Amino acid sequence: MGKERGRKERLINYELLRIIAMLMVITLHYLSHTGMLLTAGGEGGSSRVLGMLTESFCIVAVNVYVLISGYFLSEAGFKIKRVLILVCQVLFYAILIPLIMTGAGLSANGGEEGIYGLIQYVFPLQTEHYWFAASYVYLYLFTPLLNIAVKGMGKRQLQITIGGLLLLFCGWKSIVPVHFVMDRAGYDFGWFLCVYLVAAYIRRYGCRLIQDAKRAWGLYVGSALLIFAMGTGLYMINRRTGQFAYYMEVPYHYNFVFCLLGAVGLFGAFRYVRIPEGRWKRLICRLSPLTFGVYLFHEHIDIRNEWTGWIEDFIGPVAQTGIGGFILHLCLSVFAVYIAGSFIDGIRLNIFRFVGRYLENTKIAGAIRKLDGEW
Repeated sequence: MGKERGRKERLINYELLRIIAMLMVITLHYLSHTGMLLTAGGEGGSSRVLGMLTESFCIVAVNVYVLISGYFLSEAGFKIKRVLILVCQVLFYAILIPLIMTGAGLSANGGEEGIYGLIQYVFPLQTEHYWFAASYVYLYLFTPLLNIAVKGMGKRQLQITIGGLLLLFCGWKSIVPVHFVMDRAGYDFGWFLCVYLVAAYIRRYGCRLIQDAKRAWGLYVGSALLIFAMGTGLYMINRRTGQFAYYMEVPYHYNFVFCLLGAVGLFGAFRYVRIPEGRWKRLICRLSPLTFGVYLFHEHIDIRNEWTGWIEDFIGPVAQTGIGGFILHLCLSVFAVYIAGSFIDGIRLNIFRFVGRYLENTKIAGAIRKLDGEW
């Protein structure tokens, strides 16, 4: 009983981490869309330096999501039902949002003009309308092969495989200050595959870097501060010399070495977080399943470049607020988007549950259950 209870506590810890990671993702998008970051040739200022510091601690969010998935899916069975639900969830937002916006008299033209613009709504994965969703679904389709490989390899074999992949996807680009043609900064399922294998390795063999809470938190905080130091330092070098305009962005790429290490540190640190029974645990259990919907809502092609402007219409432009105002503006904006996205996805979840109960006894559902049984 004690062992089972410990497993459930760790699970709820990672559900909390999932929520925090989504808040980080919204923060990253907020900083980018409001221009509160240091950019090559752009303006400086204390608020933008603070924006860079905030981004340095939040940039690990996507890798954290994949680590959570890899940690649990590497020991779980593959389910076609899960793929179908994910695809339907993406289509729910991709298609319904422009219809609702058009019906409400709002402009829904964030995508391409003409036929390709329509295709972005109907085929959101194939067109990378949602790049993260596309990469995640493709990664999930590979999990049966990945899991068989992980279980069939010895520890040393897995270390060599992961080391080679990390060198290719992460190592060289982290130290060479030029843009490689094949490097997509971690915005692809190839990088997700690497992170998945890292998580699977941690699940099977552990990791000395995060073997206790102090080391894990130190790895996360240290990596974030190094990212910040490199980003701001290279900004100042570029401002004086005009050099390293590209490389100053590299520390904020998902496949940068310190971004991966920071994500491993934060992921490992939450293993030691304890959440007491009560309302907070119940709230986490309710909010966690809605996090993917929050992403699909605020990153829809018709909303992603507009939501910060809509918020500024209510509470004013962030650029005119100073440091204290910037912090308040950021917190209000991020929580407003998270709450709105959770509310909308709560509606979506109830609709899916209703439809699921209706389809449960149909031949299609039976065929899907039969296919899942094969795995």
